[in-house]
Amino acid sequence: MNAAKSILSLALPVLLTLAGPNIALADPPAEHSGAEEMPKAPYLLAGAPTFETTLINFRAKYNEANPTQQIGEFRSINEKAANSPLTRAASKINENLYASTALEKGTGKIKTLQITYLPIQGAEEKAARTLAMSYMANLMRQFDATLSTEQSVAKVASLIQKGKGQQFYQQEVGAVRFVVSDNGEKGLTFAVEPVKLALAEP
Repeated sequence: MNAAKSILSLALPVLLTLAGPNIALADPPAEHSGAEEMPKAPYLLAGAPTFETTLINFRAKYNEANPTQQIGEFRSINEKAANSPLTRAASKINENLYASTALEKGTGKIKTLQITYLPIQGAEEKAARTLAMSYMANLMRQFDATLSTEQSVAKVASLIQKGKGQQFYQQEVGAVRFVVSDNGEKGLTFAVEPVKLALAEP
């Protein structure tokens, strides 16, 4: 799906910048390498909505609610295009787990929030994936306070299962969109984005 390629275009440079030379990620498919051919994810489209909060406020609320699974300070990622309407930033949680975002320039309001898990092999795989799903569930609860910890973990697991092997799977719940992008060895991304609600007919 088109949006997945743009999600991956956000995640890959973020991960490469934070992880440095120790991380090995495949390049995007050659047929999608041209910037003019890169389809746009919903949060990149003109007029796409923003969350009514800044990254600083989001992180403060998130860390207060999740004292044992914090997200560190976000680092700005340099944009190749000087006229880009977005500012990208990311935070390394551990060697295989990252948080990233795209912000509206000028206001600093959030267009998308993403947690990306880089699959690992071996004895630590189960624990690493469990931690990644826990962070994804934490993020989900920031935008759906009606969910308990168990409910949010189950919902994330269901979304990942439904989106397994798909580059883009989304589910809208009220004013938010939950997105799963399964790119195999390149990583599994869970994103939360605002949805522009249509006005009801009079």
